[in-house]
Amino acid sequence: MTQDLYSDARLYDLLFPTSEAAVDFYRAEADRVGGRVLELGCGTGQKLIPIAADGHPSVGLDLSLDMLDVARQKADERGVSVEWQHGDMRDFDLGDEFDLIFIAGNALLHLHEADDIVQCFRAARRHLAPGGRFAFDVFHPDVRLLADADGVRRPRTTFADPDRGDVRVDVADAYDAAAQVTRGTWYFSTDSEPDFQTVSIEVRSIFPQELPVLLAHAGLRLVERFGSWDGSLFGAGSSTQLCICESATP
Repeated sequence: MTQDLYSDARLYDLLFPTSEAAVDFYRAEADRVGGRVLELGCGTGQKLIPIAADGHPSVGLDLSLDMLDVARQKADERGVSVEWQHGDMRDFDLGDEFDLIFIAGNALLHLHEADDIVQCFRAARRHLAPGGRFAFDVFHPDVRLLADADGVRRPRTTFADPDRGDVRVDVADAYDAAAQVTRGTWYFSTDSEPDFQTVSIEVRSIFPQELPVLLAHAGLRLVERFGSWDGSLFGAGSSTQLCICESATP
């Protein structure tokens, strides 16, 4: 039976281990801005827990209860205080303001409609403290890769599972150009357990010229756009759109 990837937090962490470069970037941004931090789509807390450990009052919001349970356990094991909130990044009211709000790891791309993205941006803007920053990272769509997403199952990656051993991952992706959404089925196998789990993943592509328009509709302004975690500027060959934004009006 196919299930959503985010219903299995343990599998998610094994498949997508922590990016130290991404953690360092958001930690540095939190230090630069100071004050309270909110992560939307926080998952298992890979990036937020280190920020909280640096002494920033931190809140993590996610739609997956399983993810939040694992995040809470991780924070408790490290002795780090984080407020975990169950909610939808498109429509939330925490009754507070934050100096840094961020969405990491392409989590924004699970919102497929332009209206949903704008609603998320508006909700973030409502929670920004004066002078606060809103940051997020999404991949830079490569039209050649999207054209190759033809629904055929192909090997994608491998990872080590402490319980199962080496796990192979095959993926069948299909790109819906009208919706700008890639719909994928991911198959997990070991030598003894072929296809022991199958999960679905659907992500939107946001092209570079769309982003400033979507942000403007939400009352936000793109301040900086980097192409990698080392702070190099975004360009045609960049694989990532790492965006720093602020409220368009005081």
